[in-house]
Amino acid sequence: MILHELLSFEILRVIWWALLGVLLIGFALTDGFDLGVGALLPFVARTDLERRQAINTVGPVWEGNQVWFILGGGAIFAAWPPLYAVSFSGFYLAMFTVLAALILRPVGFKYRSKRPSAAWRSGWDWALFVGGAVPALIFGVAVGNVLVGVPFHLSPELLSIYDGPFYAKFFGLLNPFSLLAGLVSLFMLLQHGAAWLALKADGMVETRARQMGPLFGYLAAAGYAAAGLWLAFGIEGFAFAEAPVLDGPSNPLLSEIVKTDSWLVAYAARPWIAIAPLLGFAGILMAARTLNGHSDVAPLLWSKLGIFGVISSVGLTMFPFILPSSVDANSSLTVWDSSSSHLTLFVMLICSVIFVPLILAYTSWVYWVLWGKVTQDEIADNSESVY
Repeated sequence: MILHELLSFEILRVIWWALLGVLLIGFALTDGFDLGVGALLPFVARTDLERRQAINTVGPVWEGNQVWFILGGGAIFAAWPPLYAVSFSGFYLAMFTVLAALILRPVGFKYRSKRPSAAWRSGWDWALFVGGAVPALIFGVAVGNVLVGVPFHLSPELLSIYDGPFYAKFFGLLNPFSLLAGLVSLFMLLQHGAAWLALKADGMVETRARQMGPLFGYLAAAGYAAAGLWLAFGIEGFAFAEAPVLDGPSNPLLSEIVKTDSWLVAYAARPWIAIAPLLGFAGILMAARTLNGHSDVAPLLWSKLGIFGVISSVGLTMFPFILPSSVDANSSLTVWDSSSSHLTLFVMLICSVIFVPLILAYTSWVYWVLWGKVTQDEIADNSESVY
């Protein structure tokens, strides 16, 4: 027996669909609070000392947190080549905007304290705000577009072709539902950042984070509920016209796809997936509630649960679709026809089994070493710190 045949092609496809979700959720759980702190920086910290304190809560860990973002992009490239080709070409301008905003973060962290000028530091503080708020918003907009469907079709040679002019690849993404999804993402990560500051900061930074966090949580929950109602009554879903071939070739054009009344028909077919949105609501609302109290750890843990539930609900609701087409349903990409080969997925799985636990172990060790609050007294006594 050939070694990679120990796992069927069908099972490997599902495993890599799940692993892609794990990597994206991992990025949101870790780098999400970095983005949230950046977006909150001008509001929760009003003096130079307070802003240095807030920045120092994420300064030592933000680079490691972005590993999950890189791993997610690499997984899409290697495990789901058609998805990588279609999404990165269609979302090119949006991705460029995200990368430009993300570049502001390392520059802001490193250059902010290089000069004592108040104007200089304020400028970099607003750059860090942009570097946090813009990616948080655009990631949600991208998810909203995936649910609505992306205007592409595949040629007989499987080349992806987008309808409309070049600039539509960005402005066309800003439809009402996707903007709502973007706001849900932004509010959710703002609460996540506030929960992190409640854990890691003290003084007025912690106080303001605890005051602002619940508001963002309630806005996120309200937006999430509105998006669910919109999906139920205003947005068509997608389904296979006939039972798909689960271990067939990666050619989306071999399947016939039809539109349905709603994505939420998935909950009638698989009622157990309702646990995901319930976890999303519970996590967000409990994070808001515990932020009003005195617990340090609970708000962050509840916030992580909420993010897990929200992102999981999208993937489980859409399964097996990963990138539907709004102009040619038959070009839609699914788990069953958009993956790499059987052997490639197996080899990648072996590598992941070896290296992902090492990453988790190292990341856990770093957070254990850096456990504890970043106090204003500590920052004041170390005026020459990098951040």
